Amino acid sequence: MYRKIYNDLVKWKNDIDVKPLMIVGARQVGKTYILEKFCKCEFKKYFYVNLFEDMELINIYKSNLSSDEKFLQFKLYFNYDIESEGTVIFIDEIQESEDLIQELKYFCERHNNLRIVCAGSLLGVKLKRFNKSFPVGKVRMLNMYPMDFEEFLLAYDKSMLVETIRNCYNNNSSMHETFHKMALKYYRIFMICGGMPESVKKMIEVDGDLIKYNDWILKDIITSYFKDMKKYVVSASETIKITKLYNSISRQISNMSNKFQYSKVESGTKSRDYELPLDWLLASNLVNKSSRITLPEIPLKGFVDEASFKLFINDIGILRYLLEISPRDVYLDNLSFYKGTMIENYVANQLIINGYSLYYWQSSGKAEVDFLLYTKDGIIPVEVKSADNVKSKSLKVYVEKYNPKYSIRISTKDFGFENNIKSVPLYAVFCIKEVEE
Repeated sequence: MYRKIYNDLVKWKNDIDVKPLMIVGARQVGKTYILEKFCKCEFKKYFYVNLFEDMELINIYKSNLSSDEKFLQFKLYFNYDIESEGTVIFIDEIQESEDLIQELKYFCERHNNLRIVCAGSLLGVKLKRFNKSFPVGKVRMLNMYPMDFEEFLLAYDKSMLVETIRNCYNNNSSMHETFHKMALKYYRIFMICGGMPESVKKMIEVDGDLIKYNDWILKDIITSYFKDMKKYVVSASETIKITKLYNSISRQISNMSNKFQYSKVESGTKSRDYELPLDWLLASNLVNKSSRITLPEIPLKGFVDEASFKLFINDIGILRYLLEISPRDVYLDNLSFYKGTMIENYVANQLIINGYSLYYWQSSGKAEVDFLLYTKDGIIPVEVKSADNVKSKSLKVYVEKYNPKYSIRISTKDFGFENNIKSVPLYAVFCIKEVEE
């Protein structure tokens, strides 16, 4: 299946000053798959090492040898001139060796003609809790996420539909009603299976037949997440708190307060009790955080209210499963109360994948704008609607107060631009991305 990150991998390969590459992402998003495909397709010679299965490299870098001596042992391990042109080494589960991660600085400075790529389970958590000196500035980091809706459509062999969506987005022109309905149908299917590659593959195999699609794939992924919550923790009590916090997110996603509340995780708890567990979940890429902005000015990060934030599950299919919502009710649009919050989570994930940090705005009253995007056009407010009823007092309040260049409204309505509001259908959120000059 096509993954957009492949283009970034090719750019890394063609860079003159190549640093070791590290891909960070949640379990099951396809890190190993895409790196193996990249290494096999783009290089003449490819070596793969999994540190879960092979202790030899771990032992080499545990030793008291000098960096030069370790590198000689490293080359001997592969029994090949690994610095020769067209050669790449893929080290999987690299989090199992802090010594080897630390040595990436040496590779960068002394052997920067060596092509080396790395990935691993919970690598983000491991790096957050790194005991040694991490080679800052000597490693190229790439984040990998579940598949977005565009990648889902391409996997479904709907490239022409993707092209039509992009053209309509860029030109603010209406989709033909037939294709608009078709895109909404695939969007609802995506809301069921989410973007985990194995789940997408299964949905395509059954051609969207909800009777044949089975949630066991998502169940297994979530089970593996709960097993992971025992790793790289300071104590067993932290594991319990991580689990409680994660379980609370899906329940709190429709809080009337429109923010995450620690008190709803565990009665009588305080924020400081859950700072480390939240940091663990964010570093693992299992959740995404959106911060409340007190003033929509540049830089948005400078106006964050640290006490007010929302948490989103990293994949819409996993959220649906956690909420125990049947595929049938999603497809038939029988979500009622949770519909809006699920869609907001979907939009949050798409924006994160497109490189945006997540921020939202609340007035001193009840007005709220779902997302604020920092773009070349300034701060752009984004409002998310779960249907085609697009009336909103909140967006009007924001526009009158801050006068943005334009606004974006995401809903089931067709494309358009009216009253300085760019209308974007839910299936076209993947188009909301800054174009690199």
